[in-house]
Amino acid sequence: MLETSNLSKNFRLHLQGGVRIDVLRGVDFHVSAGECVALAGPSGAGKTTLLRSLYGNYRAGGGAIRVRHDGQMIDIVTASPRLVVEIRDRTLGYVSQFLRVVPRVSALDIVADAARGVSPETAHEKAAQLLSRLNIPTSLHALPPATFSGGEQQRINLARGFIGSHPILLLDEPTASLDNANRDIVIAMILEAKAQGIAVVGIFHDTFVRDAVADRVFHVLPFQDAA
Repeated sequence: MLETSNLSKNFRLHLQGGVRIDVLRGVDFHVSAGECVALAGPSGAGKTTLLRSLYGNYRAGGGAIRVRHDGQMIDIVTASPRLVVEIRDRTLGYVSQFLRVVPRVSALDIVADAARGVSPETAHEKAAQLLSRLNIPTSLHALPPATFSGGEQQRINLARGFIGSHPILLLDEPTASLDNANRDIVIAMILEAKAQGIAVVGIFHDTFVRDAVADRVFHVLPFQDAA
């Protein structure tokens, strides 16, 4: 469903005299349908950089990132911005650690807006079901989430990510702000997604979660240690 070959990424700090920081080099990685691959490695090794590169948020410095989209493997490194947006809309789902949404929009509308291929009424029904499953009280559904707790905002992010049923789902520490009860709900949702054939790539610092959902672990090495 998704693969990289010889992927590299660096950042150039223009305000620091053009200093270049190399983060990823020679990354060969893949994930298949119905499989969950966990990215592991020490802090600063480049796990989030890799995840954001897979989503197209970061432009790779070299190599390829091929995504199965409409039956074809598309290299998002060389794809046009318009095609990358289309791939995100229909193929690549992403759940970040932080909720960034339009202010004053209700939690229900925020989640329903991420649904794909269904009527607005069905989208809102699915959104309400997901929010309730993730223990967001019905009394909060109509409220903007700006004043919600960190754990509540993360659960809204998760509802947005899962409602789209994208063939590929990227998860950046999806349980970082959750208690054990809500963590177990997210584990169940990931396992259900895998059973539906969804390919999952995730960063899970909680080893309990990683052991519960991951089929394989891909180790991201700090650049100076990379082979």
